[in-house]
Amino acid sequence: MAAGSTTAEKSGANKPKGSSERPPRTGARNSRFRVPAPRVLLVALGVVALVAGGIWALYGSTWFRVERVKTSGVRVLTPGEIEAVAAVPAGAPLVSVDTDAIEVRLRQGFPRIETVDVVRSWPHGIGLKVTERQPVLLLEKGGKFIEVDATGMRFATVDTAPRGVPRLVLDTATSPSLRRFDADRLLREAVRVRGELPGEIAENTRVVRVTSYDSVTLELTKGRTVFWGSGEHGRVKARVLTALMKASPKAGHFDVSAPTAPASSGS
Repeated sequence: MAAGSTTAEKSGANKPKGSSERPPRTGARNSRFRVPAPRVLLVALGVVALVAGGIWALYGSTWFRVERVKTSGVRVLTPGEIEAVAAVPAGAPLVSVDTDAIEVRLRQGFPRIETVDVVRSWPHGIGLKVTERQPVLLLEKGGKFIEVDATGMRFATVDTAPRGVPRLVLDTATSPSLRRFDADRLLREAVRVRGELPGEIAENTRVVRVTSYDSVTLELTKGRTVFWGSGEHGRVKARVLTALMKASPKAGHFDVSAPTAPASSGS
């Protein structure tokens, strides 16, 4: 008769095949990635301290305060004029300076300014980068000269005519063109013609005379004149005029109003 099974053998016989006893785990897998609570607190305090220190440095300390303003790009205007209207707050935290408001003040104060870029120059400066409008034509009125830029904008009145800028004469009082085109439109046409002129011809142009939309005449040095016609086909007219003046260097009058049939005359 076989000996009876032991208690251990009996308990093992009741378990599923292939199973084995393993000691229970109490969070062993997650314990590798768990940061001790004191360390988390220290990291959080460090971040807060860095942020607070940065804010204090920018706003509360004297490290980043406005101490100087530098203006560049001016030709007619002066740095003193620009900086007076810009009104940059001296001693203010550099980060708090409202650069957009400064730009608005300068544009409103000086129509001559075409663009202005207000930049922070760390740690203590503000830079004002100015681009002034350039006159392409002049309107004479009351002994003074109104400067007109390449967009047709009248932006300044000066006592002395800038050198090399043609004078614009609008003889349109009795022109039938005024029924369809006002004086501002005719001015823009004159600006358009001026912008199409080749370099040497542009330099020699003294007067741009407009009597109607399709009647623009250029008065050049040495008593020469060019009947341009309307502002249409400007680039073609410019090329034709250049060739015509080379072919007839002694001519006094040129007509390119119909660029396919140009003409020159006089001496």
